[in-house]
Amino acid sequence: MAHDRLGKHIIVNAFTMNCVGHINHGQWTHPRDRSADYTRLDYWTDLARTLERGLFDGLFLADILGTYDIYGEGVDLTLRESVQLPVNDPILLVSAMAAVTQHLGFGVTVNVNQEAPYTFARRMSTLDHLTQGRIGWNIVTGYLDSAARAVGRDGQTGHDLRYDQADEYLDVLYKLWEGSWDDDAVIRDCAARVYADPARVRKVIHHGRFYDVEGWHLSEPSPQRTPVLFQAGTSGRGQAFAARHAECVFIVAPEKALARKAARSIREAVTRAGRRPEDVRIVMGINVVTDRSAAAAQDKLAEYRAHSSSEAGLVHFSASTGIDFARYGLDDKVPYGQTNAIQSATALAESRAWTKRDLLGQLALGGRYPLALGSPAEVADELESWVREGEVDGFNLTRLATPETYEDFADLIVPELQDRGSFKTEYAPGTLRRKLFGQGDRLPERHAAQAFRPGAALAAE
Repeated sequence: MAHDRLGKHIIVNAFTMNCVGHINHGQWTHPRDRSADYTRLDYWTDLARTLERGLFDGLFLADILGTYDIYGEGVDLTLRESVQLPVNDPILLVSAMAAVTQHLGFGVTVNVNQEAPYTFARRMSTLDHLTQGRIGWNIVTGYLDSAARAVGRDGQTGHDLRYDQADEYLDVLYKLWEGSWDDDAVIRDCAARVYADPARVRKVIHHGRFYDVEGWHLSEPSPQRTPVLFQAGTSGRGQAFAARHAECVFIVAPEKALARKAARSIREAVTRAGRRPEDVRIVMGINVVTDRSAAAAQDKLAEYRAHSSSEAGLVHFSASTGIDFARYGLDDKVPYGQTNAIQSATALAESRAWTKRDLLGQLALGGRYPLALGSPAEVADELESWVREGEVDGFNLTRLATPETYEDFADLIVPELQDRGSFKTEYAPGTLRRKLFGQGDRLPERHAAQAFRPGAALAAE
């Protein structure tokens, strides 16, 4: 069968989390699933090798602070099905995985409320050095009251206020990453006994609404300086934040028309912010179930469904929307309305008037991401269709059985896409930013970070 050329290479990240149950809940009971080994380092290094063999662009590591305690007003089912609980720190995995790979990128999720920007800046600069420029940061503002209570606050601040705070957090980081050290500050002159020239390193002084910082960035300039910036907010305020900061935007869309609408809206916002539409890559979450024949793929899907827990998926969705679905009957009307959780999830559910029965039906695999199912050719057709019709640049491939999901994609789907010219046949050299955009290692001058580089706004302080 002949296929029209897509005209570009599809971006593919493995999407997972340092826990047992991530998106597709219940799969930890599958006999071929190894997710319960998440506390073993070889689980992660083996995964990294598999992904690099399959030429994945990156490993996107989700994370959450707090627990999913909305459904049933507790964590009983959350614990029984391990719905992102227990969950370990994603950052500590990166160095080990970087040591066994040469090209694979790493996107780590860190909440801006997790630590002060000054210490976080050093943590990411360290990873950018150790990975030789393969690190990215998924910026999240949090949405769980349980997380706020766990660190001594009464609850989350308002949705838009969280983004206001995140904007200032990024301003501080840009001052540290981009402005504190000149590119040529490090001399390493043994004869003159000068490692770094004091005249080329400057103190950051920031006194703002949320943060007060006075100090020199602790790390010398790393390959990318600022890590590749990922973000997943698609609310109005979230898009405004993405337009200013994000290089890769993660969306969740059940239909191609909705993906296209979100993609166009994001790119229009980026343009209004003075950047170019091509300055942002849009990736969407997807499930892939494949085998060498369509019939074998259907059999594999039936296996996964037999091990999934749709109710555990509802626990996750309850936390995402702030609505306790345990309180409602299968066909009760759910009063969605405005919440302080993930507004895009709530708005979509409200627009479709989803009942508890509707949601449980969608959660047949334990999660609500769209499914690409079938032989390698059929799955490749569907992925290319999402890129064409949904106007996305690629996918965050969520796991079902681990590592089977990623092995299947590497061994079956990648060769099919390569035959069509829709997937790279080798890694490009350089940093993660250079690989994704085919340009330089650093943020372009039209990005908001430019205002904080030497000679710009920082000098005026």
